[in-house]
Amino acid sequence: MVTRGKKDIASAQSTSGDVAAFLDKARELGALRAKPDAKGRIIFALDATMSRQPTWDLACDLQAEMFHVVRDVGGLQVQLNYYRGFGECRSSKWVDDAKSLAEFMGRIACRGGRTQIRKVFTNARNEQKKHPVDALVFIGDAMEEDVDILCDKAGELGLLGVPIFIFQEGQNEMVERAFKEFARLSKGAYARFDANAAGELAALLKAVAVYATGGVRALEAQGDRLLLPQMRKG
Repeated sequence: MVTRGKKDIASAQSTSGDVAAFLDKARELGALRAKPDAKGRIIFALDATMSRQPTWDLACDLQAEMFHVVRDVGGLQVQLNYYRGFGECRSSKWVDDAKSLAEFMGRIACRGGRTQIRKVFTNARNEQKKHPVDALVFIGDAMEEDVDILCDKAGELGLLGVPIFIFQEGQNEMVERAFKEFARLSKGAYARFDANAAGELAALLKAVAVYATGGVRALEAQGDRLLLPQMRKG
């Protein structure tokens, strides 16, 4: 079981490599679907325990940007899934506008408690069985559950076609190993959640949104100055 450690100061340089890593993974995934008549569907999952309070507002701002970048790609539906306190794990309805989701997030206050990542993965699996989900985005800083059980859940999501794009806040090495394994097993990608590099983090989340709505071709068509130089490598 991986527990919380002392939070280190995030490194702004780390995220640049994660941008390239994400693009490499996006290519591997193939994502070669384009959905002209359907909206991409992303579950945006958040650790809302007390340790996340300092960066909660940043997460709220970034999710709004995810909507704006995909307007010309085909649209986006998002479900917010969060956990906090003693066993509380809730999901919003599916929404297709930034304002509705921002209002929902604005009513959430971080509360102390243990992680509930298993519930996040289970919710993603259940939603996928109802209607196809293109990606699960998860932002967190700790992992206090049985890592083998979570790996099994992540692998199941991979088989169901739901990649996990997982963003780690902080520098805890044990958490990093676990999060990277969840991403690998689900055929997703890992990156750091670094408030000191908010612009690059926003680009990563936008890339996930574009991937969900139009695949790699749509990702290329966005012409983002940060992303294009990386995707043209090789």
